Amino acid sequence: MSETKWEIREATMEDASSLTTCMVMAYSTYNERLDGAFLPPMHVDYKEEIASFPVFVIEDKEEIIGASIVMYEDDYLQIANIAVRPDYQGEGLGRVLMEFAESIARDKGYSEMRLATHALLTENRSYYLHLGWEESGRDETRIYMKKAITEK
Repeated sequence: MSETKWEIREATMEDASSLTTCMVMAYSTYNERLDGAFLPPMHVDYKEEIASFPVFVIEDKEEIIGASIVMYEDDYLQIANIAVRPDYQGEGLGRVLMEFAESIARDKGYSEMRLATHALLTENRSYYLHLGWEESGRDETRIYMKKAITEK
């Protein structure tokens, strides 16, 4: 990975408001396409998320512009949510967050990461495939994906 100006840090309770703004901005770009479909990240209490799960953020000018929420399962690291504000998309932040999650998984001794994305968000599936993920299943609304963790 090339040198980046972005630093990732663990979220604190003081980040909840800015994190909420980031997530709402990131997911609202899909509102028209999803035509009212329920997207959990739009309706989450981010104070509760910060208290319950490892939440990592990237800031610019003291505003959160990207974040990921992970869950440590018995056999794998689950990426529960990953989002970048629309005005910062295309700058490599998604890749930085994904590589950070992979480094956590590797450090914790996991051999696999998993995530789910909405089936209508086809660009997400394509992006994850590009990053080395593979599809592992589907249901009516979600595409499930996994990625093997390799030694660096």
